[in-house]
Amino acid sequence: MPKRKAGEMSKFYAVRAGHQPGIYDTWAECQKQISGFRGAQFKSFTTREDAEAFAAGQEIPGDLAAKKVKGADKFYAVARGIQPGIYTEWTACQEAIEGAKGPKYKKFGTKAEAEDFIRLNGTAATVLGMGLAGNYDDPDAAYDEEDEQDDDEGVEVKQEVKKLEAAGVKVVSPSEAPPAGMGRDGVLRIYTDGSSRGNGKVGALAGVGVYFGKNDPRNLAEPLQGQPQTNQRAELTAILRALQISAPNQDVQILTDSQYSINCVTVWYKNWLKNSWKTKSGPVKNRDLVEAIRARIDERTKRGAKTTFEWVRGHDTNASNIEADHLAVMGSQLER
Repeated sequence: MPKRKAGEMSKFYAVRAGHQPGIYDTWAECQKQISGFRGAQFKSFTTREDAEAFAAGQEIPGDLAAKKVKGADKFYAVARGIQPGIYTEWTACQEAIEGAKGPKYKKFGTKAEAEDFIRLNGTAATVLGMGLAGNYDDPDAAYDEEDEQDDDEGVEVKQEVKKLEAAGVKVVSPSEAPPAGMGRDGVLRIYTDGSSRGNGKVGALAGVGVYFGKNDPRNLAEPLQGQPQTNQRAELTAILRALQISAPNQDVQILTDSQYSINCVTVWYKNWLKNSWKTKSGPVKNRDLVEAIRARIDERTKRGAKTTFEWVRGHDTNASNIEADHLAVMGSQLER
């Protein structure tokens, strides 16, 4: 059993309905009991006594995890969508899922319940990026089974932390993400973003944003060319434009809030290549952009330059990510 790290607050995961109801010390153990179990009921507590009471079917009036945040009694959890997260307004939730195929979201009365929903249904990157992974030492133990089909392509892939890291992807909180620009380590950090007004609808207009740093002449805001005018194509195009603008022998790190884009060009493309760019639901979408980005990465690799990616939670407190978002929105409003 994994040991708790020194200084960590004790957590007890209670499973009321699952494969094996009971109390578990780690999120990994808890997830094994609820994964694939229809109607699973579970919750985390700071005391074993409350956890045991919940598992036994009792209500916990004093449960801190179940208390509502003052001023908000609705929490919309988006485990899978354009922008996973927890929202207190339905309009914000709609924006986070609009245009996504097979989004997973649900309304709850408490933030704790919303977080539990994301733990159960979100990808590894989402769970870790939101700081919801709980106490476990072996990432593979928590994400050992294959994820459900990708919301956009129907490709089954494992969203394991080690696999993402092996692909050169970091998962960080907004406060840990470095600013755009040239770092002391000689790596050029570029923030990219895409925006689509009316995403998924006829007449949508998308834009591309690339942010190299404050007052950097390379900063880019331009309308997305071609069709369809989707958020995903805008996100991928932003990455492509960043690589086109950067010197081919310069080490770069692309920072984006698009898990979809990162997975396309670091993980999923390998299976797509093996399967002749076909999935169970048909041809791979956005193949042209994925191939163009991979060609740039391969060219840079031949020149000895590293190209890495970092996922940053979008629309949060990271100034550089916000700037990239503003540029993308500006691009969507420009004349075509």
